[in-house]
Amino acid sequence: MTKSGTIRTGIGGWTFDPWEGTFYPEKLSKKRQLEFASRELTAIEVNGTYYSSQKPETFAKWASEVPAGFVFSLKASRYTTNRKVLAEAGESIERFLTQGLTELGPHLGPILWQFAPTKKFEPDDFEAFLKLLPEKQDGLPLQHALEVRNASFMVPEFVALARKHKAAIVYAHHDDYPEIADVTADFVYARLQRGSDDIATCYPAAALDEWAGRLKAWAAGGQPEDLPLVDPGHKPAAEPRNVFAFFITSGKVNAPNGARELQKRARPAG
Repeated sequence: MTKSGTIRTGIGGWTFDPWEGTFYPEKLSKKRQLEFASRELTAIEVNGTYYSSQKPETFAKWASEVPAGFVFSLKASRYTTNRKVLAEAGESIERFLTQGLTELGPHLGPILWQFAPTKKFEPDDFEAFLKLLPEKQDGLPLQHALEVRNASFMVPEFVALARKHKAAIVYAHHDDYPEIADVTADFVYARLQRGSDDIATCYPAAALDEWAGRLKAWAAGGQPEDLPLVDPGHKPAAEPRNVFAFFITSGKVNAPNGARELQKRARPAG
């Protein structure tokens, strides 16, 4: 996670029956699916940590099965974000961060803090929540990504808060959720959620080409010119940054193929 300007593409989880025989080779045991997926893709967003805690031994096992450079993004527990008063989430946040996730070591990617569509932006309470997110856990640097799903967040004040606390606002390519492409951290996190099971690569080839261009722009320190900004007057530092893009939800059957194809298109020339 120390190399800046690296683009990683991936999927949500690695266990999904329709991937057996399509993405995964025939007769590959479930025990070896993570091993296989981590060598075909460059990142995985773990959804299981949203619903329940894991043991330190589990995180250590995951880390032992993946190659150097592979990264897990972990979705934070629902108890940290699904609450009326976010300022009261301190205990839940601590419980999530101390369950043993630092056993992932260099394979630990961003923590995804996902908020319900009904959660509206309340500036003071939201900043109180951001103040609860530590920069490190057990000496390991943490990166925080915020996925908000209510249009009330589409204001410069929210973008400024995220920037102040060095948290990335998730760019959600979604039919219903707000699209906020403002860069607020030293990394970018995108969730591509308009795929189709009827398309072999989840997104059409032309769309993959477009997304590869956007990922490269972000990684190089710029901003895509065709994505919506809430605070267009602010220009982020033109410095290389790591970029994560996950194919999530829609088109899940072919999400691994989409991630693999996008990774190919996003590779540096030469």
